[in-house]
Amino acid sequence: MNPREDDSSDAQASLASRSGIVGLVRAVPIRWRILSIAALNSLVVLILASMIWSGARVLSSAWDDVRQVRESDKILAVLESETSRLQNLIHRYINQPSPDLFAEILLLREAVLGTLTTRASTDPILSGSVAELERVTERFLNGFGDLRALQSKIRDTYENQVQGPARDIAGLYSIIEGATGRRDAQIWPPLGRSREAFTAMLVAANSYYLSLSKEAAEDARRNTETIERTVPVMIDFADNDLQRMALQRLKQRTAALRDGLQDLSEQLASRSDLLRNAIDASQASTIGAIDALSVKMRQREQKAQETFDRTLASISRKVLWIAVIFIGVIMVAGTVIALSIRLPLQQILAAMHAITSGDYGRRVAGTDARDEVGAMARAVEVFRENAIDKRKAEDDLRASKEKAESALLELNAAQQNLIDAERLAALGGLVAGVAHEVNNPIGISLTVASSFARKATMFEAELKGDSPLRRSQLDEFVRSSRDAAQQLVANLQRAAELIQSFKQVAVDRSHAERRRFNLHEATDQIVASLKPVLKRAPIELAIDVPEGLVIDGYPGSYGQILTNLFLNAANHAFPGGRAGTITITARQRADDIEIVFADNGAGMTPDVQRQAFDPFFTTRRNEGGTGLGLHIVYNLVTQQLGGRMMLESRLGQGTTFRIIMPRAATGGSTGADTRIDGNLQWPTRTISSS
Repeated sequence: MNPREDDSSDAQASLASRSGIVGLVRAVPIRWRILSIAALNSLVVLILASMIWSGARVLSSAWDDVRQVRESDKILAVLESETSRLQNLIHRYINQPSPDLFAEILLLREAVLGTLTTRASTDPILSGSVAELERVTERFLNGFGDLRALQSKIRDTYENQVQGPARDIAGLYSIIEGATGRRDAQIWPPLGRSREAFTAMLVAANSYYLSLSKEAAEDARRNTETIERTVPVMIDFADNDLQRMALQRLKQRTAALRDGLQDLSEQLASRSDLLRNAIDASQASTIGAIDALSVKMRQREQKAQETFDRTLASISRKVLWIAVIFIGVIMVAGTVIALSIRLPLQQILAAMHAITSGDYGRRVAGTDARDEVGAMARAVEVFRENAIDKRKAEDDLRASKEKAESALLELNAAQQNLIDAERLAALGGLVAGVAHEVNNPIGISLTVASSFARKATMFEAELKGDSPLRRSQLDEFVRSSRDAAQQLVANLQRAAELIQSFKQVAVDRSHAERRRFNLHEATDQIVASLKPVLKRAPIELAIDVPEGLVIDGYPGSYGQILTNLFLNAANHAFPGGRAGTITITARQRADDIEIVFADNGAGMTPDVQRQAFDPFFTTRRNEGGTGLGLHIVYNLVTQQLGGRMMLESRLGQGTTFRIIMPRAATGGSTGADTRIDGNLQWPTRTISSS
């Protein structure tokens, strides 16, 4: 016999044997085959459950301890959060008192006490420490009552002892001016000085009351002394009884105003001490007590966790042995059952391969069968029909996507227009400010020149007159000429410097040309162009940029970066004319230069920091903000100058922008919006709130 015929006979015999076993198993419905595997699994579960039950009580006890510790920790977290929020509300109420804030403080106070009396006192872990928590928390809450009473006293002092005398003094000035008939009376000069000192005193007193500025308090005291010094002088120059009586009353009310300012200063100092000692220190004690309890709970949780882990490891070892034995049994039974199901499913599998390869015209065989496999075949047929519908839907979606891409191109164009408008608006503000600055020295020069021309005409008339020219007249004319020339030279030189600075900054802004420039000189020119903004707001500027830092880059981009940062600080860090300081420093590092732009203003919340560099994000949308200033700055630093930019801020403590850029710019001159492949480059930030 042929060996090949022998091999074929053996294969056929093996196939027949396997088919016989499969046929025998297929006599059982598929659901019962699957249930047999489930029965084996259930048996394993029962055996394992009996083993696990022995350690269940230990695990339950350990887990109860862990859960109780975590519940106690949640209570402590709530207490810590509520006391911290209450502290912040008290600070806000002291700075800006309002009925809503006061009501919120009272509600939060009741919430803190409720947490202590209802939750902490019934907690089995915290119940022994509630008394200490209540003591430190009650001291913290009672401090707010004292603080509020002092705040009311401060407000009364300001209204009655400062504003009241100020209103009387203003009326007395009007009486004195009305009683002075002649405009050339000797009382007018000291009266004008006294009136100017009174106006300055009012501004300084209001500033001190609102911001607690020591400089404002000193200005108010100094101007009050000036008013007191001018009163005796005006009394000497008074020419009627009404003036003298009003001046005596002015002297009394000025003394009362001085005493009121002194009382206000002492009360504000007491408020600061009370806020620090009764509120902040007590809140810190509360947090300390909470932290101590948290440490004890961590120790108890760790001990319970160790017991839990030991018991679980013992159970795991036993379960492993049982699982290995039953896995072998289940694998044998599962193999037999799988063979009984696989053969009928081959036709369905072939049909599915045809569907996945895109051959949707081939119908699924066996859909007329009434068993479970027939039901699966019918489900595959439904899948084929759905695939046909899906292809049609994809074609429709592709057409919609093409329309959406067209709309996206139009949106990018609109974004570009908005960024260009923001850049031009900043340059327009620069032009207006410099024009106003140049107008002052030119106006003074015109006045001096007119006066000098008039004196020259008068001197010429004296020369042509009949009387001889005296030496004193010649000396006076020479002195006047020299003074006029000095003033003309000084003011015209100032105007020339402003125009030159503006010319260089404007050229750099309008032309993104690359060149070598001195960082110190460029910073001075940019700051000179920003002087009008400094005059409109009480912002001090401190610059520390050493000489000799030369950069090969884009001075226009650097100017726009500095201007946007400055305007952003003026609008957001110091809102409402708030006083503050902006610091610009630079230093050379190994291969790059670090520039730090910092302010001591309002600062940012963590949410604002996360979105600070996002395009179109602004906290002043209703006030005309576009949300593009910092986005343009970030793109210029990272894309055009090839550097890095980091933001550090804390609410109430100012903001710092840290720029690291190479000595030679590595980016390209792509303009302010920094486009890449026609799309805006969204930034990836480095932000820290610490």
